[in-house]
Parts: sequence; structure tokens; C-alpha cells
Amino acid sequence: MDPDAFTASLFKWDPRTVLPPAPAPPPRPSLLEYAMAPPPVTTAFHPARTAAPRELGGLEELFQAYGIRYYTAAKIAELGFTVSTLVDMKDEELDDMMNSLSQIFRWDLLVGERYGIKAAVRAERRRVEDDDIKRRNNNSNNLLSTDTTTNALDALSQEGLSEEPVVQREKEAEGSGGRNDEGEENDEGNINRGGGCERQREHPFIVTEPGEVARGKKNGLDYLFHLYEQCREFLMQVQAIAKDRGEKCPTKVTNQVFRYAKKAGASYINKPKMRHYVHCYALHCLDEEVSNELRRAFKERGENVGAWRQACYKPLVAIAARQGWDIDAIFNAHPRLSIWYVPTKLRQLCHAERNSVSASSSVSAGSAHLPF
Repeated sequence: MDPDAFTASLFKWDPRTVLPPAPAPPPRPSLLEYAMAPPPVTTAFHPARTAAPRELGGLEELFQAYGIRYYTAAKIAELGFTVSTLVDMKDEELDDMMNSLSQIFRWDLLVGERYGIKAAVRAERRRVEDDDIKRRNNNSNNLLSTDTTTNALDALSQEGLSEEPVVQREKEAEGSGGRNDEGEENDEGNINRGGGCERQREHPFIVTEPGEVARGKKNGLDYLFHLYEQCREFLMQVQAIAKDRGEKCPTKVTNQVFRYAKKAGASYINKPKMRHYVHCYALHCLDEEVSNELRRAFKERGENVGAWRQACYKPLVAIAARQGWDIDAIFNAHPRLSIWYVPTKLRQLCHAERNSVSASSSVSAGSAHLPF
């Protein structure tokens, strides 16, 4: 074989691979043409135009104030998540979503972004909850405005608040029971501890008979018991919201319920006041006849709310004595009392009375065996 022929065939030129000739460079403009030419158009870099053309489903606005990178939000959107989906997810599900983001896209999430995503979702939940509360309040106000027959208790609840000096408040507190022995606030729950400033307070309570509506800047006991029914309704609303979100539902009236009531505009429902009179409400639920008789007697004698409140303990201790001294079981067995914690003083009184009865029984049994 001719080596020259082999070499020629090996390095044979293929015209198909010949590159086209390079275009001639454009003629350089003259100085006059260069001066009259318009300035070049420069396009600023924008990640939304280059990274992900699809919509982010509101994620960019949700994460904007929490240090979340745009590309992180874009990757979350590519996984199919929206703002509504994230708000309805639990914290454990958010962790799963972020782990999937790292595993599927090999995306390196910053530590701050992990916390920022959860913080943004929590803030959006609170905003949605506040909007829901405002919407419910507006609906309630519309119903109240169209109702021609106004309940007397509702009229009192809408009566409004008064602003009075601290000294005047303390004087009224002394006449209506003052602080209780558990260190709580007075019957209105609005004693000023800061000193020197004024704050809104609800009108004080007075002892009224069943069915009697207090006049003037006073509230009756029927209105007081009505507040406990309102607390029960607020608890049911909090439970419904927690159930929709997959969160733990409270079974009793806790601080969460009082905060919800305040957001709903019911600032007259506060923890100190409701804790202060819960045993009075318990007597009203367990033995309404005895409760009514006690109210009439104190009204006839002109007693104040503080004295009536203290007198409500004794009938409850008697009820506990008839049912084995288990006051907690008595509360839990009643549908309206089961959502309230047993007052500490009531439990202590039941314990002391039980010990007294046991000691008396022991003394009587011992004396029965003594020789005459």
C-alpha cells in the first residue's frame, strides 16, 4: 500500500466542516455620526425576568421582609406551594417541605431562611386570624343594628366604658370587695399598678335580684353571669380555629381565650375579673335556687358585691360535702363549669372542712368507747 495514498486519505479535507467566512467588520462611524447616535439601551438585571417566568403565587410578597432569597421562593413555587398552602401547614410539614427543597433541587437553604420561612408563615396566620375576627365582629354588629328587640344584657354590654381617676377607682374597689386573698385584682380587674395614669374600666357591679337590670353606671349580677356564657362562646371559636389549623385545642378558658376576646372587641372580659367570680357562677350553675335566695337576701340588707362574693363559698362547700368533697369532679361533670378551673380558695375551704369533719368524727367515735 502506498503510504502517501494512506496519509492523503487520512487527512482528506471535508468541505462540510469548513466554517463560513467571518463577516466583515462594520465601518467605523465618523465622529459626527458617533455624536448624533442615541445612547445604548441598558437592561438592569432582574431575577424575575431571568430565573423563573412563572408566577410565585404571592410567595415573594410573603417572604419579602424575612430575608428569603428570591430564588428560594422560586424553588418553593416550583414545588407547587402557595401562600394558602403554607399557612395551613403545621411546623413539622414546613420542615418536610424545606427538606424536600434541599433534596430535590439540591438547594442550600441558609439557616436564617429556615427560620424566616416559619416566621413569615406565622405572621400571615396572625393577619388572617385578625381579618377573620374583624369580619365576624362586623357581621355581629350588622345583626345587632337590624334587631329591633334589644336584650337588656346586651344593652348593658354595649353601654361602654368610663374613664375615672385612680383614686376614685380604689374607693369603689374598697366598697365592692377589693383584692381577694389570692392576690388577684379587685372585682373589676382594673386596679392601676403603675400609678398616676388613667385607664378604661368597666362599670362596677352591684347586688341585684334575678331578672333585675341595674340602672345608671352599674352592672347587675345577671350581666356578670352572662359574661361567663360569652367566655364559653369565645372558647368554642378558639377551638374551631385551632381544629382548622390542626393545632392543639384548649379545653378550658385559658389566656389564649382572653386574648382572643380582647381582639374581638370584648375587652370587658378579662382574666382577673372572671377568675374572681368563678365560684359565684359555679353556685349559680349548680344550685340556682340557693343562688337566687342569697342574692335576694343581700339585696334586702343592702350588702355590697364583696360581701355577697364571700358568702357564695359556704353553699359550694356544702355541695362538695354531699358529693364526697371532690370539688374538681363536680366542676368537670357540669357542662358549663367543666371549662373553668376550680378556684384555689374553694379547694382549700373544702379540704379544711373535710379535715374538720373527720376530726370531729374521730373525737365522737373515741368518746363513745369511754367508760361512764
